[in-house]
Amino acid sequence: MTGHGLGDRAAATPHTIPFVRVAGSFFDVGGQIGELCAETIRRAVAFDDEIPVGRTRDEQLALAARYRDVTVEAMPWALQEIEGAAEAAGVSALELFACHVEEIWYEPRRPARPHAKGCSDLVAAPPKTASGHVLVAHNNDMSRRYQDELVAIERSVPGDPAVFTIGNGIWISVGWSSAGLSLTGNELSPNDERIGIPREVQVRAMLRDPTLDMMIGTALRHDRASSYNNVLAAADGRVLNVEGSASHAEVTEPRDGTLVHTNHYVCDSMLGYEGDPEYAKLSAIRYERARELLAAAEPGSVDEAMLRGFLSDHEHAPDSLCRHEAEGRTSVTCFWCVVDVTEGRVTYGRGNPCDSVAQEHQFAAALGTEPAGSGSLPSA
Repeated sequence: MTGHGLGDRAAATPHTIPFVRVAGSFFDVGGQIGELCAETIRRAVAFDDEIPVGRTRDEQLALAARYRDVTVEAMPWALQEIEGAAEAAGVSALELFACHVEEIWYEPRRPARPHAKGCSDLVAAPPKTASGHVLVAHNNDMSRRYQDELVAIERSVPGDPAVFTIGNGIWISVGWSSAGLSLTGNELSPNDERIGIPREVQVRAMLRDPTLDMMIGTALRHDRASSYNNVLAAADGRVLNVEGSASHAEVTEPRDGTLVHTNHYVCDSMLGYEGDPEYAKLSAIRYERARELLAAAEPGSVDEAMLRGFLSDHEHAPDSLCRHEAEGRTSVTCFWCVVDVTEGRVTYGRGNPCDSVAQEHQFAAALGTEPAGSGSLPSA
């Protein structure tokens, strides 16, 4: 592993997301990520100004420890990875774990900070796609600071599928595995959050699963603290969407070869779990536009270029699929991806899809090459 921090790497390649391969035990992998992303991690644990009103730092950490107790019982390996990262970055493991517990950073119905959230997922499958493959397109909407922190990581842990993720070294936004599985999705605002396994840790756990059925099982764990909306797809052609809360979920499939989701509950059985109805109205603008674009595409016509065009759509700005800076909005599209799940090819880019350098990833096994050692930071 090089000694350069992520900030140095980002400055050297301002228009792409830096890429690294890491390998070893969970603790070793965490340590390599912690070294790479040390600057981001140290900044994240300096969170005093972001703690919800009326709670001290000690109280925030005590609350995080309750989530950790559930997680270490169910997924001790996840704590090992976080502990490795914390040690490498020179921070407290509990403080870094607290950064993974998204559920503790908001007051009821009111963020402790302006929360830049938002993602859009568009899925095309037969009979819509030109190739007959399953294609997944995703815009990830956060802050430009998150964009500056982005890193693409391929993890190899003995006994697990290789996993490729895009995030900031703490949070995983999207991921894929050498088992032919794809995980994207959107943040929701469930009103039934509880002490349990944080939804961010669940994402990492789902990416370890070797089958789509096992991913669904992990998404629906009884001891989860809450849930994202998880868009799951497999190279064998199956696509499932898990729209969940802490206590309930509904699993749906594409209709007429298409599936769309943004940042609000759309299933009838889940509407009562919506905790942010005002934001849901804004999310619905993107949702309806994505549905309109996919519905208008002729059967057998959708390809990766078309989906990137949909991700670049500016209709209804500032609440468009491709989101830019605007007054009264805290989210922008900080990265995008279009995935041929059938072939295991991920095309992605930093910033808005309308003006971005495309990068590509396929797992080394699919390319017929040996994985690179954990000491390199090649561009993707």
